[in-house]
Amino acid sequence: MGAKYTSGTGQDTGNETRQDAHGQETDGNFQNTGSDFDVIELAGTIKWFDAGKGFGFIVPDGGGADVLLHVTCLRRDGYQTAYEGARIVVEALNRPGGLQAFRIISMDESTARHPAQMPAARTHVQVEPTSKLVRLEVKWFNRVRGFGFLSEGEGHPDIFIHMETLRRFGLTELRPGQFVLARYGDGPKGLMVAEIRPDGWGDAPSSH
Repeated sequence: MGAKYTSGTGQDTGNETRQDAHGQETDGNFQNTGSDFDVIELAGTIKWFDAGKGFGFIVPDGGGADVLLHVTCLRRDGYQTAYEGARIVVEALNRPGGLQAFRIISMDESTARHPAQMPAARTHVQVEPTSKLVRLEVKWFNRVRGFGFLSEGEGHPDIFIHMETLRRFGLTELRPGQFVLARYGDGPKGLMVAEIRPDGWGDAPSSH
């Protein structure tokens, strides 16, 4: 979504500095909430949330600008992620750069769109899986271009992976050298991933 952030360890310490899509710095640190900023209770709907970036946005019911939701706020209140479409009630801080969720009062996921339940993407070809669930290595992936390639090992053809397939199964990023579990099939120009899961998911085959 055009957002950028910096994090030294990749772990959520609650003190990392990030910038949201509007250029607003967010640090997930709410030490001086009561005295420095006005606290507002509001209800809304999750617009999107990216666990890889560490934040997302809430569309408030009363209109106005989106409300920033930081992963530190989620996890402190016992949630691991927030699904698109979920109903949420929060206390938000009215910061100079805009509203930012401070405390989650409640979240109702009955209206949420879980990634694996979303309809198949229409912007690229869908394939029927012909392979079993196999462990593949990420050979190359470019999030901006929206695709990459996986490999079953030397002597095997590369397997195309589309960004929208990742999103359908709740993943947001791939790194070269990373291992994943996938089923693939024959596409118009070669092998394509039909299903992808994190390494170690379910009844994963043993590593080789």
